[in-house]
Amino acid sequence: MAEEKFEEIFDDGKMSEYHEFVNPEDLYQELIQRVQKYHPSDDISMIQKAYQTAAEAHKDQKRKSGEPYIIHPLNVAIVLADLELDKETIVAGILHDVVEDTIMKEEDLKREFGDDVALLVDGVTKLEKIPLSAGGDQPDEKLEMQAENLRKMFLAMAKDIRVILIKLADRLHNMRTLQYKKPESRQRIAKETLEIYCPIAQRLGISKVKIELDDLSLKYLEPDVYYDLVDKISVRRNVREKYIQSIVDEVSEHIGNAGIKAKIDGRVKHFFSIYKKMKNQDKTLDQIYDLFAVRIIVDTVRDCYAALGVIHEMYKPIPGRFKDYIAMPKANMYQSLHTTLIGSSGQPFEIQIRTFEMHKAAEYGIAAHWKYKEASDGKRVAAQEEEKLVWLRQILEWQRDMSDNREFMKLLKNDLDLFSDNVYCFTPTGEVKNLPAGSTTIDFAYSIHSAVGNRMVGARVNDKLVTIDYEINNGDRIEIITSQNSKGPSRDWLNVVKSTQAKNKINQWFKNELKEDNIIKGKDLLSTYCKARSVVLSDLLKTEYMNAVMRKYGFRDWDSVLAAIGHGALKEGQVVNKMQDLYDRDHKKELTNEEVLASIAESGNLAARPATIKAKSGIVVRGIADLSVRFSKCCSPVPGDEIVGFVTRGRGISIHRTDCVNMMNLPEMERARIIDAEWQAPEDATEKYVAEIDIYANNRNGLLADITKALTEKNISILSLNTRISRQGLATMQVSFEVESKEELNRVIDKIRGIESVVDIERATG
Repeated sequence: MAEEKFEEIFDDGKMSEYHEFVNPEDLYQELIQRVQKYHPSDDISMIQKAYQTAAEAHKDQKRKSGEPYIIHPLNVAIVLADLELDKETIVAGILHDVVEDTIMKEEDLKREFGDDVALLVDGVTKLEKIPLSAGGDQPDEKLEMQAENLRKMFLAMAKDIRVILIKLADRLHNMRTLQYKKPESRQRIAKETLEIYCPIAQRLGISKVKIELDDLSLKYLEPDVYYDLVDKISVRRNVREKYIQSIVDEVSEHIGNAGIKAKIDGRVKHFFSIYKKMKNQDKTLDQIYDLFAVRIIVDTVRDCYAALGVIHEMYKPIPGRFKDYIAMPKANMYQSLHTTLIGSSGQPFEIQIRTFEMHKAAEYGIAAHWKYKEASDGKRVAAQEEEKLVWLRQILEWQRDMSDNREFMKLLKNDLDLFSDNVYCFTPTGEVKNLPAGSTTIDFAYSIHSAVGNRMVGARVNDKLVTIDYEINNGDRIEIITSQNSKGPSRDWLNVVKSTQAKNKINQWFKNELKEDNIIKGKDLLSTYCKARSVVLSDLLKTEYMNAVMRKYGFRDWDSVLAAIGHGALKEGQVVNKMQDLYDRDHKKELTNEEVLASIAESGNLAARPATIKAKSGIVVRGIADLSVRFSKCCSPVPGDEIVGFVTRGRGISIHRTDCVNMMNLPEMERARIIDAEWQAPEDATEKYVAEIDIYANNRNGLLADITKALTEKNISILSLNTRISRQGLATMQVSFEVESKEELNRVIDKIRGIESVVDIERATG
């Protein structure tokens, strides 16, 4: 591809273009040219060796597009070269899939390319053998695998930040070629990219990668919105370009007359940035007034403020729209002056003013520190860049503290939320704190230290006493009042705080304070449950059975399982039933001839048999007679679900799923009323059962029609359907319908999950 084409793409804010069906050898030569542009060394032997090794390892593999697989690692390496990274990172980019997808081992990489490259490749290699139960495509197990791979990646990042740079390059090329994936895979990958990888690129300050990942994610998650934006922004494009150029010319003239040396250019903001403003401010495209940005790049900080003075003389600034990120950098150390102005034609636009050094930091972020240096420590993170990694240390703390993968993923996604805005406030000593919009003084206290938050009894804002749930405004100066006599945080704080960091630290305080008590309580509940059912608990507490429970429910150690049972997050019956099933599978009892004859003899004595009743619905309840059986509406069990019975007051026995929230959160005194229940073939083979599911989807025209069509095609009778749309465009549908079994329900869910825009499906659990 011609060099001019690359420069054109760069000017558009994108990285190098996808090389569709090109010759790998041509692509390799292009990579070498790019590396030699910024790297002072002419020695490319290690890169050449990596290319030959990867080409041989992947020689029989094809991508979904049908092209040779080696095209992908070469494109990843080109993205890394666009970021001007060192040779070891380029080599690792070329080799990043050889351990995961070929017969090559980590030891081979160490021997051929050294420990540095092997460490980087291992860091981006997924955990391919996480032990999963049969049917590893279940949502819980997919979440388990995603969480474990992310945990591994963050640990590898802590050792060498270049791991995530390779991972981002890998994800960027995969997103560029996402059209070759199935629709459901596109949605899943784009969603993960937007929730995890885009925010990481932003935290590291790498706008070159972040902007394109943003737009590609939007393209596949919200295609209607994306193409609507493309169409509307392209309308009158020539007029708009002339308008931007006229502003650039005006600004250039005045800046030049002021004797300030500057590079000035203009552009339309990228699509996701516009979409985010539309969502956060609940506005249409016509109501977003700063679609254009003019960038002024100067030599010194003094010139930045001088240029700002010139600009404010030329145009009328819009009040409240000036931001000084030079004096108060963003969390990723981004620095620039932003001001929104009214042009001569009445059209608003934004101007960004920064130095060349700030611009380089904004484009390359932390990657700028791996540009080749002669010094031996050239690959190490500069001390001032440590601030960019504060959030990484925070995530590593969560990993240490959290055994529950669901909770870890929830906190991670909340913390990396791209749609959240920030507020800036100050400590009494003038230190700047950057918190999510809507944060309170409690969030501020925990941002200083967990000990400050745990001992907090009050706060002063701008020297005035405020309530602890006071919502922080930009520029507030905050002082936290603590006391050694404080009894610790209140559970009510969890409903007040906004930041993920504060929520995690409050939860950890309660877990640590009460964990021992909950573990003891969990042991007692397990023991009591087993004794009541004549189950030998010691037979079940085998390592393999305990590990199976931990995998199923996403815990990392047995004490956490016991603590979860103790504080009601997990029901002891679920744990025992799972372990009993595994025990029975391993200890199938073979009856002797004498035992068979004895059982036949006993079968004639009906009085000796346990009393059972059989409902027309196919439910068998052991040990209870003369009680009616009904299905609970809170969790809508269907044949195939694990179930329990609950003896109600005056209304017989209600049947619940074992994972029903109402059953899991029963008060201690009510647990004695839980009895065993199981499915049996119903008397009426055509018996139908009510199932209820919640569908979460990105709203679009025709979504409801597609979902009802999918149900009709499966011959499903819809009983009720309720829909609500959030301000962010997320549709939540509660659908109630009839099925014959859990297998039929799963088939229906799989069918709906394949519909475009559907993000997730959950069964009602109470």
